[in-house]
Parts: sequence; structure tokens; C-alpha cells
Amino acid sequence: MTSDQPLPSFPDGFLWGVSTSAFQIEGAVDEDGRGPSSWDAFVRRLGAVKDGGDATVATGHYHRWREDVELLRELGVDAYRFSVSWPRVQPLGTGPVNAAGLDFYDRLVDALCAAGIRPVPTLFHWDTPLPLEERGGWLERDTARRFADYTEHVAARLGDRVPHWITLNEPAELTLLGYGIGEHAPGGKLLFDALPAAHHQLLGHGLAVRALRAHGARSVGIANSHGPVRPLSDGEADAAAAELYDVLTNRLFADPLLTGRYPDENLAAALPGPVADDLKVISEPLDWYGVNYYQPTLVAAPGPDAGESEFAGVGLPARLPFSLREIPGKERTGFGWAVVPEGLPEILHTLRARYGDRLPPVMITENGCSYPDPVHDVRRIAFHDAHLRALHSACAAGADVRGYFIWSLLDNFEWAEGYSQRFGLVHVDYATLERTPKDSFHWLRGVLRDRAGRQP
Repeated sequence: MTSDQPLPSFPDGFLWGVSTSAFQIEGAVDEDGRGPSSWDAFVRRLGAVKDGGDATVATGHYHRWREDVELLRELGVDAYRFSVSWPRVQPLGTGPVNAAGLDFYDRLVDALCAAGIRPVPTLFHWDTPLPLEERGGWLERDTARRFADYTEHVAARLGDRVPHWITLNEPAELTLLGYGIGEHAPGGKLLFDALPAAHHQLLGHGLAVRALRAHGARSVGIANSHGPVRPLSDGEADAAAAELYDVLTNRLFADPLLTGRYPDENLAAALPGPVADDLKVISEPLDWYGVNYYQPTLVAAPGPDAGESEFAGVGLPARLPFSLREIPGKERTGFGWAVVPEGLPEILHTLRARYGDRLPPVMITENGCSYPDPVHDVRRIAFHDAHLRALHSACAAGADVRGYFIWSLLDNFEWAEGYSQRFGLVHVDYATLERTPKDSFHWLRGVLRDRAGRQP
């Protein structure tokens, strides 16, 4: 239930925004010189996407971007987090730039600025150019170098108007779901042999930070997924399983960035390349640290006969050294994810306790929920109301949080779930592409108008 009390006030300068990603909304996959991505190849695999859908059209944002910018202006957000499609800008992942692709983002950034909305581009949100993927993708060190080159092109074109940059979105998910268990593109089932993809993404991040700085960027961050990890019991086996899961999903991607070290020496020794030298690049100072939060994870030791299983819609192979369990007694979203607002201040406290002064100011770069309700989405309103109150309590307890971005502006292509999950503040009719603001859109608009001292 939504509280009858108004939301507490966040500090002046707190950034309110919404997020999207290129592959999930743009469509136009074969237009204006865009090259194929790892996800274009993956969706063609039989059974890879739940409803057999693909992102050929998605929400049609590539052609309807003006309408979407007007929605953002009407909503009243301060900032819009979107991603730049690497294969649209550089179809081969290397070599010549596609002028039409950069022109698209140039127009989008101009329109956002004209509407008084800060553009916050993410340089990579999982859509690796297919020619690079076919040469090994992020398992290969060269991809990190190619990513830095691509960053140079984008920064040179857009850097004069972009106040905040994000290098990567959720390298943990690409590593674990994409290369580790094959639920996402590129569909690898390498288990722990996927770890080079983590290291090379982090190296690509560090190289991209340097490229952005060279073009005058003053506000650079990354969007990492984080959530509390809780053992099922106080038993030693469950605790060990939870600790390993925490290392793989949280610390593997935060420790190198914030401490210049991997959380385990044996893990670092197993990674490719001159790891000690790479860590100096990976740990380039950040201006802020992005946290994508959805839910905590309850972890147990695997049973003696543990086989394949499913958790929150993700198929898990046998032989994993942990077992993921449902959190009891919690409301669930349409995706089956537990609604745990208190997990947000919990993970912020954990990050602050773990990294201390090495943790820069935080942005919540994603927080959201999927519900099937077409327009009257009272459960989404309650979700964000509760999470914002929890976030405010974390700030009151000392967390330095500078912004909150809702996932997502639009219903969209939800990766392996296809079009079965709706996260948007705006409903999209996938047959006509008509946009209809949901009740949650109007709720947030009212919150933002109240914040600005205006009447709804």
C-alpha cells in the first residue's frame, strides 16, 4: 500500500531520472548502417526468448524519439539515462564510424538539452557488435581496447553536452548470465571459465574512463548491480555458499574498481593478462558509483543431489556451488522477484562499511518492477513509494546518494523474457507502438512537481 504521507524531501540537487537501453527500445536494427549485435544473433536461437520475440521493432524509439523526449519533458525528470548502441555507431566494433548512428544520438542529446533534461548515456548495455563477439567477445582482451576506441568516438561527438557518463551496465549479468550459464547473449555455458569476461569488461571500463577524461568529462560512473546476500541459515555450509555468491555477484565487480584489488588472490591469479597492471587502469577514480538494485538473494549450500533448477525465471545448471532460494513472506512482482525495500538501505550500508572513503557518492541508476497491469498500476506506485522512503532513511543514516533513476520509462523488450514483462511508467502497445502514460507516470510527475513547489 502507498503511504498517505507525502514523500520526505531529498536534498537540493538530488537527481531524479528514468532509464532505458538501446537494444530494448530502439528497433530499426537493419536501418541507417547499424550492424548486428550479439543479441541480434542470440534472439534467433530457437527457445532463447520466452515468446519467440526479437527487438527488430522493440518500442520503435529510433523513429519515435521526439515523442519520447516529450514524455520525459511532461514527466518532469531532471535526467534521462539511455544507452548508446555500439553496433549502431561502429558496426564492426572497430574501424569506420557510422555517421548516421552518431547523428541519431547527437539529435537525441540536443533535444534533451533543449527540454532541460540532462543526458546520461551508458556506453555499453550488453549489445556487443557481432563481429567482435564472433572473435570471442569479452573473453578476449582486445575487446577492451576496441571499447576504448569506440568511447573516443562517442565522447568526441557528444562530450560538449553530456554532463554525466556511464561506462558499463551490469558487467556481472553479462558475465554470469551471458557467458556463464547461457541465459543471455552470447549464450555461453562456461560456468567459472567465464571469469575472463568480467576482467576484460572492467579493463574496458578503466580504459573508457581515461578516454572520457581526455575529452574533458568531469562526471563519470559505472552502473553495477548490487543486492544483499543472505545465507539461508546460520550453518557453516550455507554461510560459505552465501559468501561465494556475494564474491561473484558483488565484490568481484566492486573491489577492483574501488580498492584496486580482487577479493581473492586465487581468483586474481586465475585471470588472464598482467592483472596487477590492469588493476591500476580498472581502479581509475570515479566521480560517482551507480547501484542497480532490485532484490536481495537468499543463498543455501547445494544439496547432495542438486541438479538443474530455476530461480526468478533463470535456468540454473547443475554443479553450482550454491543454491538460490525464494525469500519467504514477501510480495512478488510480475517477474516473481521479491519486493524488499529495506534491502536498498541494507546494500548501501554494506557498500559504505566495506569500502569506506573509497566509495564515491552513489547514484541509484536502476530500481524498478514488472507488473502486467496495463495502465492502472497501483502496485508500481506502491513499489517506488516504499523504495524511495527506504532510500531516504539510508540518506538520513549517512549514505551519500545523489540520484534515483527508475527502470524504466517505457515497457520494452525484456531480454530473454521478450515482451512478457512490463517495467515501464509508460505502456506501449506493441502492435501499434502507441504510448499511454500509466498511473505511476502521473504519480511521479506529481512527486516531482511538488518537489519543485508547483501544483499538480
